[in-house]
Amino acid sequence: MEHPESTARIAGHPIHPLLIPFPIVFFVSTLACDLAYWWTGNTGWATAAIWLLGAGIVMSVFAALTGVMDFAGDRRVRDLSDSWQHAIGNVIVVLLAIVSWYWRYVNDPAAALPVGLTLSIVMALLLLFTGWKGGELVYRHHVAVQDDDVTSSLR
Repeated sequence: MEHPESTARIAGHPIHPLLIPFPIVFFVSTLACDLAYWWTGNTGWATAAIWLLGAGIVMSVFAALTGVMDFAGDRRVRDLSDSWQHAIGNVIVVLLAIVSWYWRYVNDPAAALPVGLTLSIVMALLLLFTGWKGGELVYRHHVAVQDDDVTSSLR
């Protein structure tokens, strides 16, 4: 039986896994900048954090679009509870990122403490969970895995 497919792909390669590292790195880097701002008091870190949040939000839109295409494109993907947990968790992360970005935007850089830092910590923890669920989709449920002669070409 064939594995669940990725419907958002270029030349047979799924796009979603190519895009997801960007928002993850931007959001985790936001946490690093928040911690650096907390430790040093240097507002440059707070400025970097708001830019990283913005970049993460923009890139998460692209990652989400391809993820939704994969989710909607194959009923077998929608039937997996890991898919739902992955999707809902990531929506929550992006909503928290938007709240954090807006909070920082309407306030001064000091708004990063404690609200921004707290939101960054929660986002990073949620990303650990949703990343785990994304890994489950690939490694356990073989979503978007193509087996045809891959192992024989490695010999």
